[in-house]
Amino acid sequence: MDRSFARRRLLTTAAALGGAVVLGGTAGGTAHAAGEPGPAQFPLPNGFQPEGIAIGTTPFAYFGSLANGDIYRASLATGRGGVISKGLGAGHPTVGLKTDRRGRLFLAGGVSGELRTVDARSGEVERVYAVGGLFVNDVIVTPGSAWFTDSYQAQLYGLALGAHGEPGEVTTLPLTGDWEQGPDFTANGIERTPDGSALLVVNAVAGGGGLMRVDPRTGVARAVDLGSARLPYGDGLLLLGRTLYAVQQQLNQIDVFRLNAAGTKGTAIARITDPRFRIPTTVAAWGERLYLPNARFDVEPTPDTEYDVVAVDQV
Repeated sequence: MDRSFARRRLLTTAAALGGAVVLGGTAGGTAHAAGEPGPAQFPLPNGFQPEGIAIGTTPFAYFGSLANGDIYRASLATGRGGVISKGLGAGHPTVGLKTDRRGRLFLAGGVSGELRTVDARSGEVERVYAVGGLFVNDVIVTPGSAWFTDSYQAQLYGLALGAHGEPGEVTTLPLTGDWEQGPDFTANGIERTPDGSALLVVNAVAGGGGLMRVDPRTGVARAVDLGSARLPYGDGLLLLGRTLYAVQQQLNQIDVFRLNAAGTKGTAIARITDPRFRIPTTVAAWGERLYLPNARFDVEPTPDTEYDVVAVDQV
């Protein structure tokens, strides 16, 4: 197992199809107009062990803790923040997370095998779904469902959403077609195609690492043509229009692709690097910036380990 994946496993171990098929318009999936930019780097609490990030319709970012599942909210204007929701403790991490436009957070529970929803206003944990996942890794919110990846099983979890975004039941979607399940970490980040017709999922194994386009009705996966580009360390994904940002965490870079509408083909157009990157994992946008938490999977976490967030310009 690659060291960065092994590190994530170590840290986390310690510590509906009934919805609409059209997947466009995900919350946080477009850059929002903003005023004067805030700090381009700001700290998270020592020992927090961040992984995921979510930004909704206001200039605040939410971060999940691998240590205990806490949710930290930071102002993008000042960089200051605090814990707004207490997690369920060690063994119940928060890995990927997203927010909808109604102030609800959707959390991937890693080794706990859980999906969770949290009211971002009150911090209350609303619902916990024990889906039996081996490592529930990342999530994307669409108009009809919230979709979650499982890094050790060839399946997605679809949490059906009602007319007002209320969570319903969970279904399991087996992945078939071109999907290749490796012996270790395989599925990671998840997004939707520009036309909203399908899902895009990082597969760290197939073809040396790349993207799969998954039909949410059938689970059939087809490899996305990225030319010679590979994503062996692909983690979080962010789609802005037809521009897809793919974080390659251990490589300390973001690879940028221009996709066709259906998401069947992508052309590499840029690579973003920054000396402040210390194994960033996921990415979210506000204004003209991208924000990434540094997970620092290359160091042994302690209560005093420092963590931070960095901002870079969009392409």
